[in-house]
Amino acid sequence: MSFRLPSADQLRRIGQDLGMEITASYADEVVNYLQPFAAGYQAILALPDDLPQVKYPRGRFYRPEGEENKYGAWAAKFELSGAKDGKLAGKKVAVKDTYAVAGAPLTNGASVLEGYVPEYDASVVTRLLDAGAKIVGKSVCEYFSFSGGAATSTSGPVHNPRAFGHTPGGSSTGSGALVAAGEVDMATGGDQAGSIRIPASHSGVVGIKPTWGLVPYTGIMGMDPTIDHAGPLTASVAENALFLEVMAGEDGFDSRQAGAKVDHYTRAIDQGARGLKIALVKEGFGQHDSHPDVDEVVRETAREFERLGAAVREVSIPWHPIGLAIWSAIALEGTYHVIYHSASVGRHVEAHYPLSLAGRLATIHERANELPDTVKVGMLLGRYTDKQYQATTTLRRRTSGAACGASTTASLPSTTCS
Repeated sequence: MSFRLPSADQLRRIGQDLGMEITASYADEVVNYLQPFAAGYQAILALPDDLPQVKYPRGRFYRPEGEENKYGAWAAKFELSGAKDGKLAGKKVAVKDTYAVAGAPLTNGASVLEGYVPEYDASVVTRLLDAGAKIVGKSVCEYFSFSGGAATSTSGPVHNPRAFGHTPGGSSTGSGALVAAGEVDMATGGDQAGSIRIPASHSGVVGIKPTWGLVPYTGIMGMDPTIDHAGPLTASVAENALFLEVMAGEDGFDSRQAGAKVDHYTRAIDQGARGLKIALVKEGFGQHDSHPDVDEVVRETAREFERLGAAVREVSIPWHPIGLAIWSAIALEGTYHVIYHSASVGRHVEAHYPLSLAGRLATIHERANELPDTVKVGMLLGRYTDKQYQATTTLRRRTSGAACGASTTASLPSTTCS
């Protein structure tokens, strides 16, 4: 990659996009003014990309067919062994096809990324290998992970092993299916709107959306960096705690992790529920799209926690019902910038920007007609409402109930506990 100064005509077009009236003579003056900057940009582009370290050798990959991929859940298969011992020794893992694995394809379920092979490993991939896990392949996900179903991936639909012909839930579709089928001990996922929790629910496995910033997102394609979460899907709670223990902690790349507090999660397995404080959000029940039987199951589960010694209280977060609208503005506009402008990392975050991936995403303008409707509609709305991003990011705390009992401004409803 090399750097060339813009021409006068290019500057005039850029100025027009920025609302500036750039005359031909002024554009010529700007080109001359920018001359001294060219050498600096050329020097920067000549430097090697600061990629995460690749520590373990790997062999070939392939796309399994037939009975070897009867649920359509494998995006690729390979064998990548790490340390000889560790917390995860003997465990088989599949990583969602949003995670970079050096030498293996990364498509994020998207036809526009077919053929892209990263030259680096995601931080989580390295941690799993350091802990003795064996990574046996990549799991299918939805196109740009932009669906909670199982039908938009460029590789085709994914089936639920517990009910073939039904969705295992998305967007970490293959991850949920492979764990449910018993083909792996753990699969990684990403969650911005339920993409770990939905397949966990649909596939009957255990998934956790960890605290934001707890698990490094370095080397993982996301949406908006303020809603990206990476986490494990497993067959049991104990295994989930074990894998989270390995995945969590700062990696030195991802600024979202500043001050992340890591714990020994496996120690909590036998501690019981006594002393836990659990809040039931009043506005989360009885909505227009609520299922009464689901509402009752949640309330009965809360009563069971009370019987086990937990303190359960109902809380009111009046802004909770408009949380989806606020999330939508952040997610759609943020993802628009991630896909179209910023090499899959996005705004407001210091992290690793993979230049090879940026080069591939640059082709999306020529191939946008390949996008499924889920992505097209989201990008159209995200582009149209782009100016709303900053406004909605300031409102997110009001929907979270971050401070139970804290009042808001006089013109807005309060968060209260009962």
